[in-house]
Amino acid sequence: MPYTTAFERAMGTGMIIQSATALDDGFRSKLDAFIDGYESVLSRFRADSLVTAMGESSHGGSFDFPDWASGLFDLADAFCTATDGALDPCVGEDLIRLGYDARYSMTMEPDAEHHLGAVHGRPTWRNDVERHGTTLVTQRAVHLDFGAFGKGYCADLIGTILDGHAGDETVRQSATGPGSHAPYIIDAGGDLLIRTGESAQPAPLAEESGHDTGDTVTIALEDPANPGTEAIGIASIVDGAFCASAPSRRHWGEEAGRQLHHLLNAVDGRPVRDVAASWVYVPSAAGRPYPTALADGLATACFVTAPDELARAFDFECAAVHADRTAIMSRHFPGNFFTV
Repeated sequence: MPYTTAFERAMGTGMIIQSATALDDGFRSKLDAFIDGYESVLSRFRADSLVTAMGESSHGGSFDFPDWASGLFDLADAFCTATDGALDPCVGEDLIRLGYDARYSMTMEPDAEHHLGAVHGRPTWRNDVERHGTTLVTQRAVHLDFGAFGKGYCADLIGTILDGHAGDETVRQSATGPGSHAPYIIDAGGDLLIRTGESAQPAPLAEESGHDTGDTVTIALEDPANPGTEAIGIASIVDGAFCASAPSRRHWGEEAGRQLHHLLNAVDGRPVRDVAASWVYVPSAAGRPYPTALADGLATACFVTAPDELARAFDFECAAVHADRTAIMSRHFPGNFFTV
């Protein structure tokens, strides 16, 4: 895919779109405006966002979100249920107390340990947020953080915009067949939505095929102990969503011997220690409208809930490395760990 369009400040990590055809200035501006609108609703780091307003409303209120937020809230419901509250958007309050606040103070509040988590009475999605479609009603301040699957959800919405753009004649000519979409890859800070124009089937494992096909995207599985320098495996994807999660790139300080990072168990509000990294693959398929958000959220959920438990509610493939360097991989995960 010869064309690259970058949105350097999008979602706090940047977003890159690789496409088979160039995105003209007008269409790029359209995507810029959408991303800004998305963040103006959901970013807790923006003073003008709707979720910031919720966190500042000490007596709560009724908050009307855009129609596009419906799927996001559906996923929040599903993840809260599947993890028994361990993955909860209300974890934003815990992140603030731990120092991951709008000012990036990275300083833990002195009395944080007495307030962290649902166990200490912190609001929860299931008990303190009343949902009426895309309207959320609260009775007290609620600090929402959709970081667990918000980037993936944004990638899915942008993918829908790109798919609509595929109706343009110049893009349609590059598609692979009737009813197919022009190829593209959306990289939202490591959350990948891959459309090669091929069928939504996992690529053959590298050890079986010996090489990648021209429509296969090869992805390195970063070593959480050596981020940015070493890989501990590879995955090969033809079509679908592929997301990773690890604390190695977003951590700060320590508390009682525990590294402070953004992957929390919402029940006790503390950073997870047992899992070092996870990778999740969700193939594109009819009836699955938000594959990247699902993969993104499941990559986080694997830190707080066993993959076998999550598999009762969701269809996905995953791999993970634990803190003791032991690893797990589901049967049809489209990749391999390197072995000695």
